[in-house]
Amino acid sequence: MYFDAPGKENTLAALKEGFVRGQALGLTEAVVATTSGETALAALEIFTGVKIIAVTYHCGFNEPFKAMMPMETRARLESAGVTIVQATHALSGIERSEAKKHGGVYPALLIADTLKLLGQGTKVAVEVSVMAADAGVLSGRDVVAIGGSSSGADTAVIVKPAHQNNFFDLRVREIICKPRAF
Repeated sequence: MYFDAPGKENTLAALKEGFVRGQALGLTEAVVATTSGETALAALEIFTGVKIIAVTYHCGFNEPFKAMMPMETRARLESAGVTIVQATHALSGIERSEAKKHGGVYPALLIADTLKLLGQGTKVAVEVSVMAADAGVLSGRDVVAIGGSSSGADTAVIVKPAHQNNFFDLRVREIICKPRAF
């Protein structure tokens, strides 16, 4: 399925398409990128019977020592059984800081930009899968991974996850939906 444009107006459709395909494949885990928690809350309504892992920005991403996801939302998600991963971006991390200070090109940033050839949401879906794997909250089996282009979700893929130290073992098995124009 292709969306005409990226954006949060595709969130419910991307989540539903991801859920339907994941069910058809017998998948039991969904990794959902979320900043404020809104996408994860929407996933709760759709991904019934599936372990949901909500991956959000590391503390200090926008403001030093401040989390992006409100504590009330985090508590609500956790009380509903959602696993929260708050971590440094797998495909930028300290390299983003080095690039800002010193300029230049760094391998993780090149990988991120290469994945963006398929759209920002595809890059995000791959990245949050790695972050969830590194947090130790995945089984290692294929997952439905949900990403977006700024807010909300517009991409769903099936991923065989891998850790950062084995990144090239990761496989994007299927692209379920994504924006056509980006």
